Amino acid sequence: MEHNINKVKMLEFPQHGDERGHLVIVEGNKDIPFEIKRAFYIYGSDADVVRGQHANRESEFVLINVAGKSKVRVKDGEGNEAIFCLNRPHTGIYLPTMVWKDMYDFSSDSVLLVLASTHYTPNEYIRDYDDFVKEIKGATG
Repeated sequence: MEHNINKVKMLEFPQHGDERGHLVIVEGNKDIPFEIKRAFYIYGSDADVVRGQHANRESEFVLINVAGKSKVRVKDGEGNEAIFCLNRPHTGIYLPTMVWKDMYDFSSDSVLLVLASTHYTPNEYIRDYDDFVKEIKGATG
């Protein structure tokens, strides 16, 4: 069985621009590998704050630092993890379902845009890492 952590990938979006500045366009089902149902953004987080700290049973996400920078740590619940640095406004990270995510090391000017494949449903979030590991082991065991 393929681990979902292997589906995590960096995305690069086309940049358009001239002397007036840059324009980055992202379209659902084209640049983003799903239909966008929800967008939210995180800003004003101190460098020592950790956001996320959950996994999702149904939602896929793309995270884009449209300003500043942050890091994203993803874990698969079986001891594997990867860390990504988001520091360019034309790149993002795709996060499939059932990966644990922590966003941290925010710069003071960080604005982290999150695009989601679902509307918000509280019960599809797994907010306890031990529960996440149990679900992963149940799915693969």
